[in-house]
Amino acid sequence: MEFSKHNIISRLKDSEDYFIVNLLSRNADILTEDQYQEFLAHNINITEELKEKGYIIDPETENNIYRQKYLEFIDNRETDEIQLFFVPGYACNFKCSYCYQDEYLNKYEQIDDQIITSFFNYIDSEFVNRKKYITIFGGEPLLNIKAQSNFYKRFIRECNMRNLDIAVVTNGYNLLSFIPVLKSASIREVQVTLDGTEDTHNTRRPHKNGSSTFLRIVDGIDALLRERIPVNLRMVIDKGNIEELSKLARFANHKGWTNNQLFKTQLGRNYELHHCQVESNRLYTRLGMYEDIYEQLKLYPEIKEFYKPAFSVAKFLFEEGELPDPLFDSCPGTKTEWAFDYTGKIYSCTATVGKEGEELGTFYPEVTKKEEIIEEWQNRDVLAIPECKDCSVQLACGGGCGSVSKNHTGRICSPDCRPVKELLELGLSYYFRETPKDFFIKN
Repeated sequence: MEFSKHNIISRLKDSEDYFIVNLLSRNADILTEDQYQEFLAHNINITEELKEKGYIIDPETENNIYRQKYLEFIDNRETDEIQLFFVPGYACNFKCSYCYQDEYLNKYEQIDDQIITSFFNYIDSEFVNRKKYITIFGGEPLLNIKAQSNFYKRFIRECNMRNLDIAVVTNGYNLLSFIPVLKSASIREVQVTLDGTEDTHNTRRPHKNGSSTFLRIVDGIDALLRERIPVNLRMVIDKGNIEELSKLARFANHKGWTNNQLFKTQLGRNYELHHCQVESNRLYTRLGMYEDIYEQLKLYPEIKEFYKPAFSVAKFLFEEGELPDPLFDSCPGTKTEWAFDYTGKIYSCTATVGKEGEELGTFYPEVTKKEEIIEEWQNRDVLAIPECKDCSVQLACGGGCGSVSKNHTGRICSPDCRPVKELLELGLSYYFRETPKDFFIKN
């Protein structure tokens, strides 16, 4: 019998207590200092109970369980819903300070009807009998021009014929103009970005003509909620606007958005994807961002009404009372996510769509596929990434983002490591700070 190689063990932030999390056995415990020392010493009083939870296990038995769980993961993924992104153009009416698409060719070009026909013919053929939905992406997909209005009428008609839901990722500037056409579709959600309250947001996300954008976006969000269209509000975080988190939370709370079941939020980290940013000194590491969010939550409890951070699997554990299934792969590209654009090209995901050299094939004017590269994307998981083999956090990390790892190393099957242990230190402390010292999270 040995300690499981999937044990994640560390001390809770701002506490003398320790935690053990094991994604393979799906158990987690908080231990006092004495219990932790007994565990390390294999003290019989605590060891037997922790053996039952898979923290101490025969290596061969653990390997068998690992293989079984991996096969279950692959089988389940084969029936997961697929998200298909479609980019009607890379043009945008904003000049965001951190845009990663600013080097793309972004002149708007009208979409030929044959492109739309070919796209739907392709997904009808390639994803037949798979549950799926379509997300409209950009650039800015809601530009107030006649050609785009005509595109949506045709595109939504095709989706409705197939009972396909639509999501939209937009900067929100033209929402009021597009709500009538959006109401004709089955809208799963509209993702809109606000980077803080009015002055900060307008500095970071101005219109190309230099005008402010905040108030028009707020009016659009209000209108969506009045029409009972779900809103996913995103805030892009870096060191330049972290102090705005509590202010935006108070704003959203005051507007009544956070009390609306159709409203949810997410935080995005401003980071370098395809090229270096001029003000790179304001960028967070993944851990650095969540360390500051943790401190902000302590100072401003109203934030929790606006946003509850995942802190790896800590939030899931707190809300569900159990750990999620082991995550053998966290990159959806070419598995449960594909991206397509108005030029007829196919890409792995939103992080690669539109980037020259990342094309995986075409759906127009003919169907072509780069089978070897697609296979490499589809085979990418913690078993295919050598660096993940002996990592204790692999089943919470899943190898990270394939596009980010490829940008850093030149290899698809390389890791984009997540600071899982450190995030759990923060998250378990935040969510379980009132837990009695001898409390076992899952029995």
